[in-house]
Amino acid sequence: MGEMTVTTLEGRRRPTTSPTAGEQDDRFGRNLLRRLRTPRRPRLWFEILLIAVSYWTYSLIRNAVPEQKSAALRNADWIWDVENTLGIAVERSVNHAVDSVTWLIVGMNYYYATLHFIVTLSVLVWLYRSHPGRYAATRLVLFATTAVALLGYYLYPLAPPRLMPGGDFIDTVIVHNTWGSMASGDLKNMSNQYAAMPSMHIGWSLWCGLTIFALASVPWAKVLGLLYPVATLVVIVATANHFWLDAVGGMICLAFGYAVVRLWYGAFPYALPQQIPPLRA
Repeated sequence: MGEMTVTTLEGRRRPTTSPTAGEQDDRFGRNLLRRLRTPRRPRLWFEILLIAVSYWTYSLIRNAVPEQKSAALRNADWIWDVENTLGIAVERSVNHAVDSVTWLIVGMNYYYATLHFIVTLSVLVWLYRSHPGRYAATRLVLFATTAVALLGYYLYPLAPPRLMPGGDFIDTVIVHNTWGSMASGDLKNMSNQYAAMPSMHIGWSLWCGLTIFALASVPWAKVLGLLYPVATLVVIVATANHFWLDAVGGMICLAFGYAVVRLWYGAFPYALPQQIPPLRA
């Protein structure tokens, strides 16, 4: 039952069987997986909605993580001790040195409060317009990085240097009365103050920098892409919002994001076609 015949090159006819239900299901599954992995042209309304809902969800979960003050302060002391042992505990010196230059520290306060939104969204818009074939994969790196960071906030509460009792760090937002940061000042109750590990300022800025470096067509843009995460690292330390090791945590989360995309697409996002390839039957 289900037999059919095919004619070979020699003109002889031989029987063959039609695919079984299991084989059809397996073929359907492979085709579905291939279609899901194939980049498609992003739709603007969907992307705006997705990014808005994703950031709202991220903020909601991050701020819903219990503010475990005692554990966060203990962990901050441990991080500070480790950095002293490694000889890299220079955050306090950087914080005091930069705070002595008013225009510089005020600029860094506004940098900390705004650029991780502005630059990240700008890179997403640029990808959407100029690299639609790589957009979904590169966006997935960002989303996977942010998602795994939430585990860090839950599993390892950490106080920023500016909240360490007796640490002699300067809370630059309070001292210079700058606006916009949810880390200090009037907006501090809107943000979990003990979710410093990992630093998503570093995770997001390094994502931006690597994306610009890999895909920009002009050398000066590539250089700016590399300088952006470096400047962000200086800012998060100078404003006493993070330790150096928080930045390492952000880098590890970003590496996880790239690993997810490599496993899903079979390639890193920048190796995918710039434009949307035609769908194969």
